[in-house]
Amino acid sequence: MAAKFRLGLIINPLAGLGGSVGLKGSDHQAEQALALGAKPQAMNRAQTALAEIIQFKSQCELYTVTGDMGENSCKQLDLAYSLVYSPAANITTAEDTERAVKALVEAKVDLILFAGGDGTARNICRVVGDDTTVLGIPAGVKIHSGVYAISPTAAGKLVAKLIAGELVSLDSADVMDIDEEAFRLGVVKARRFGEMRIPAQLRYVQSVKAGGQESDELVLADLAAYVTDQMEDNVRYIMGSGSTVAAVMQELGLDNTLLGVDVVENGQLLAKDVTAEQLFSLIDGYPSQLIITLIGGQGHVFGRGNQQLSPKVIRSLGRNNIQIIASKGKLEQLQGRPLLADTGDAALDQELAGLINILTGYNDYVMYRLGWEEEE
Repeated sequence: MAAKFRLGLIINPLAGLGGSVGLKGSDHQAEQALALGAKPQAMNRAQTALAEIIQFKSQCELYTVTGDMGENSCKQLDLAYSLVYSPAANITTAEDTERAVKALVEAKVDLILFAGGDGTARNICRVVGDDTTVLGIPAGVKIHSGVYAISPTAAGKLVAKLIAGELVSLDSADVMDIDEEAFRLGVVKARRFGEMRIPAQLRYVQSVKAGGQESDELVLADLAAYVTDQMEDNVRYIMGSGSTVAAVMQELGLDNTLLGVDVVENGQLLAKDVTAEQLFSLIDGYPSQLIITLIGGQGHVFGRGNQQLSPKVIRSLGRNNIQIIASKGKLEQLQGRPLLADTGDAALDQELAGLINILTGYNDYVMYRLGWEEEE
């Protein structure tokens, strides 16, 4: 059975309180807003988004926070959930949001879905790294950040696509916020506080087109150019087998073992056609990353023609240092079937399972499932 989508949910129950009572925001204004008669709306907006995923609830594991920060909304919609954090007081704080995010990251969720405004986005941005994908449900007074869906319903529909296994591109979006004190005086001072990775609608053929279809030659050129641009000094890159990875080696101007594994460092060929033991000795104790593709049509990433990538090597690297590269056309050929890992170590196959970011063009990623399955 395929691994379930792991969805994290955080609601800032105070988000948007200041808007209806003219406070131009909710930062540090919650008590005043409530005293003026403001009614919390963030939970309702979160429930609107969650309603879109009810039909997929058997395919999803939901992780959230006690009370109004998520638990109560899940109860309203009869969604099963696990709790990862509990605030100390009824009036939640920015620190509660940050602690909840840390707990969700530790729970290894595939996506953090959060309801709030720009202040909430800032709190989350302080905690999450580049490996965490997030999506905002707009519920605040100020929604200047690009990490939010256009509406709660749109947020839910996008999450539903992910749970259903559809290809969804990944983009980096700015986290913005304004100075509320200045805003209350009629002055808008917006600042950029960082960026986070978000899912976006799949743009199947983006900038690389040929007759309306993806051009393999141009896509490979885009992939190769981006991979080489992102290579860091003093990092050992394991170059897997196959023509997609061969395009990267060609971009580097290096000899390539098409059906073997090579190692590159600082733009030079460090070792060619290595064995599993040679490979482990080369990366043990050194910063290392793996560049690999999948076998077209069947979807194997590990265990087919690349046994040099032994369980010991893969564990030494860690999942976050594995970069899969493939054209969207190659992924579409799988017709929704998951990528496969057959490392010879069943426990490792399970550890590798879940959504993984795949580079499909120049700074163009999609989320796709690397699935570990059992025969029923």
